[in-house]
Amino acid sequence: MTDIISIYTDGGARGNPGHAAIGVVINGAGYGEYIGETTNNVAEYKAVISALKTCAKSLGAAAQKAELDIHIDSQLIARQITGKYKVKLPHLKVLCDEAQALIEKFKDVRFIEIPREENSAADALVNSTLDNR
Repeated sequence: MTDIISIYTDGGARGNPGHAAIGVVINGAGYGEYIGETTNNVAEYKAVISALKTCAKSLGAAAQKAELDIHIDSQLIARQITGKYKVKLPHLKVLCDEAQALIEKFKDVRFIEIPREENSAADALVNSTLDNR
């Protein structure tokens, strides 16, 4: 049986666009990163991409056997990445394509849409990163 890697991602911008950061929690361990000035949607994508890159790097060849559950409070981003929604903006299409290419490195990646209240750890990382930038 394969262990499922549990991931929570969040991205936020103060102002839209504005100063932005990502928050990622992987199996309980988290990190935040300031990403400059951008929009909320770009920050949400960058959080997912960062989580996928982190997992791929840490797992190496074992990524091909890994299953990831990505908990995300952005319905738009989850549904664009999974193909349920069309990506209309070119700059988001680039990020969506990058996320989809990274997903191919894993056995299975599931996006679980959650209410904002259930994403408090990743959200706190976004806010503390922005507060301390």
